[in-house]
Amino acid sequence: MPIDISKFNFNGERIYLSQSGKQPDAPDLLNVQIQAFKEFLQEDVAPNERKDTGMQAVFTRNFPITDSRETALLEFIEYNLEKPQYSIRECQEQGLTYAVSLKAKLRLSTKPNKEAKEYSNAVEQDVYMGNIPYMSPYGSFVINGAERVIVSQLHRAPGVVFSESMHQNGTKLFSARIIPMKGSWVEFTTDINNCLFAYIDRRKKFPVTTILRALGYSTNEEILDLFGLLEVVEKKDLKNFMGKQLSDDLIDKETGELIAEKATEVDEELIEKINKSTITKIKLFKSDRPYEESLIA
Repeated sequence: MPIDISKFNFNGERIYLSQSGKQPDAPDLLNVQIQAFKEFLQEDVAPNERKDTGMQAVFTRNFPITDSRETALLEFIEYNLEKPQYSIRECQEQGLTYAVSLKAKLRLSTKPNKEAKEYSNAVEQDVYMGNIPYMSPYGSFVINGAERVIVSQLHRAPGVVFSESMHQNGTKLFSARIIPMKGSWVEFTTDINNCLFAYIDRRKKFPVTTILRALGYSTNEEILDLFGLLEVVEKKDLKNFMGKQLSDDLIDKETGELIAEKATEVDEELIEKINKSTITKIKLFKSDRPYEESLIA
């Protein structure tokens, strides 16, 4: 039986059946990405009126730059963006990246020596810094001929994160992860032998003492002291620490005499030698077990 369609409305007008009636117009969802990219480049803003954000902040936070002898000074003045060399369609057809050239105007000033107060011989020049992928009117980028979009993702908040896990053999493993605002992640972990290791950007592990020595803790004694494994004792209190070991060679600074070698246990004979010397404070290992040099890599 044929259907009578005369009762249906086909004049192109959309009928809303919801109680609220006509729905509001959808916002421009691409405006967020496009506007954010414009604020990053500040391309349409005069160089002297740009805010210290985005590309402008990248330059201002890294300049000026001086050489190691402090005889040359490189200053940032402004940056400029050139027009794209190829259109979006040409980039898609030829497998190119839709990009603009970034040039920065820099000023190089020099002075004859470090003691001179003012720089002279200033030279200004536009320096080509590279190409920057340029956003299309559709909020996308063309990279090697393929259209790409930026997808937002979660970013770990900077700080220090501590965690604990259990190994298969029942040993507790501990870790501490340092997450910076920008830069490399540093992680400290223990293994089943309670040895402490470090990772940088989750790459190959190495002994944590390598980082400590790079930071200036060059001797084993300094590293042990950093971990609270040493204690300083007054000469008059030595009798309360019988059996403890010296953390380093004990030398009388006034005479240069070697009183006792490292790892020597405190006994009556050692106390008598110390009392006869000008030494007032002695540094000992807190642990009662014999000191092992192999504990520190």
